[in-house]
Amino acid sequence: MKITDIKSFVVDCFRTNWVFVKIYTDEGITGVGEGTLEYKEKAFTGALEHIKEYLIGENPLDIERHFHNIYRDAYWRGGAVLTSALSAAETAMWDILGKHLGVPVYQLLGGKVKDKVRIYVNGWFSGAKEPEEFAEKARQAVKRGVTALKWDPFGKAYLDISNAELDRTLSCVAAVREAVGNGVDLLIEGHGRFNIPAGIKIAKELEQFKPMFFEEPVPPDSLEALKAVRDKSPVAIAAGERLYTRWDYRRFFDIMPADYIQPDISHAGGIMELKKIAAEAECRYIPFAPHNPSGPVANAATLQLAASCPNFCILEIMYSDVCWRKDVTDEALDCKDGYMTVPDRPGLGIEINEEECLKHPYQPHTLRHYTGALTDIRPEKTEFYF
Repeated sequence: MKITDIKSFVVDCFRTNWVFVKIYTDEGITGVGEGTLEYKEKAFTGALEHIKEYLIGENPLDIERHFHNIYRDAYWRGGAVLTSALSAAETAMWDILGKHLGVPVYQLLGGKVKDKVRIYVNGWFSGAKEPEEFAEKARQAVKRGVTALKWDPFGKAYLDISNAELDRTLSCVAAVREAVGNGVDLLIEGHGRFNIPAGIKIAKELEQFKPMFFEEPVPPDSLEALKAVRDKSPVAIAAGERLYTRWDYRRFFDIMPADYIQPDISHAGGIMELKKIAAEAECRYIPFAPHNPSGPVANAATLQLAASCPNFCILEIMYSDVCWRKDVTDEALDCKDGYMTVPDRPGLGIEINEEECLKHPYQPHTLRHYTGALTDIRPEKTEFYF
């Protein structure tokens, strides 16, 4: 089998653009991957062209060799752009391999550890501004079967946080906790923007609400700063969505700066790379909670991976999305009581509709997580998954 072509499809989804990759072969089998790189889509497609030059004419079933050659033989390696392009291509090759053998990808990773995976939702708070509005949105989500909610309650606070800003944050978290009770997990998102003392201060105040974890309290550039917060935090710390490949995670595991790891299948190297990172975490009794706020192909790939990892803990998913999500792929999500069933179709179990993808071309989007704009990032017409 030989690769004959590789194409990218950049699809507007209002808050960003999904970036899908499709690999074609001379045997008619195709594979899809996703490397959605928020607000840097053009850089991604440029990087993919270099990977295409290498892969055309190669056998897509030799995945490990191609990963090695693309990553290690390049003068420039790692980072968000190059590794996202590699991740998408690697995932698409796993899709081809699964289809070639007629089995789901999880079967190629050692089989299932679990038939369904627990999920937490992001984006459930859209439109909420005041604590009571967050509380009502949370109640609505729980009625739909959600058992874990993540959000950023910090408004415009950046690096430091004033007492007034912190009081407003705590009022929001308190309102949500009271609305849903202790049977629902709360996950607090920091978006990597506080300094060390602010991160510690926030973590100590959050303890009263029993959060599952406090995510990315400090910028991702310093694992030492993350460890400084974790060492004094009374709540679990999660991080790692902006680390790429096992080589970035080697330093993470050396110093143990967080309690949960969150590599992203679209950015950290793809399916096998995350399997290896998760295995390293398993040796250290660190739960594996993949970052997954992207599109349907990334979700399908992460489901396959999660099913095969003993230390998998919980998976992120968007609570709702643009109404054309159901048109651009044949995604068939089965969500119930806070869990998502792992599909049994060959490969990743998902296909993209090229014509529908082209109906929603690239649109420029920008977003800063500390501008307070995160509560209103969706169009009026959305589709829910619960």
